[in-house]
Amino acid sequence: MKSGIKCISVSSLSNRCLTSAPTLHLPSSACRALVDEMEWAISQIDPKKMIQTGSFRINPDGSQSIREVPLARSEGNLLEMMESICERMGDYGERTDPSTNRKSYVRIKSRSGEAMDLSDASLDSRVTASLKFACETIVEQHEDEIIEFFAHETDNVKDKLCNLCDHALKMTHDEL
Repeated sequence: MKSGIKCISVSSLSNRCLTSAPTLHLPSSACRALVDEMEWAISQIDPKKMIQTGSFRINPDGSQSIREVPLARSEGNLLEMMESICERMGDYGERTDPSTNRKSYVRIKSRSGEAMDLSDASLDSRVTASLKFACETIVEQHEDEIIEFFAHETDNVKDKLCNLCDHALKMTHDEL
């Protein structure tokens, strides 16, 4: 069975195309890795750093529509993060749950340099390439939703965004 592109339609989304792979539960596992990496990247930015957004034009009444938002959650910063976030998928491998035989992606490289238990993880360049491709596809197809969830500090981003992807794959859809 080959991996393919499935196009779906969800009421809150326009038509979206997602990759699917027969051996991994995509996009759920890839989505969870992506969200973990985004949350970690956001946490590395000083929460006190602010950026001005809005219009710098002067309104007829002499005011400006400028507001300060945290840099970490600004749209520009999130877009910049998303440009390189999928490169971090090289830090992941594949793990098979022994009880369910379900495969998923797990981090195989520590962010702090600590040793990690890799006894149940498979290190394969094909897995890394598949995860990176899935990540890029999710970012490309769900860019607006990712920015929306992270910019507004939505609770349970992982569950909401990844359930959206899971739901989209389970729906009947038309292939384009």
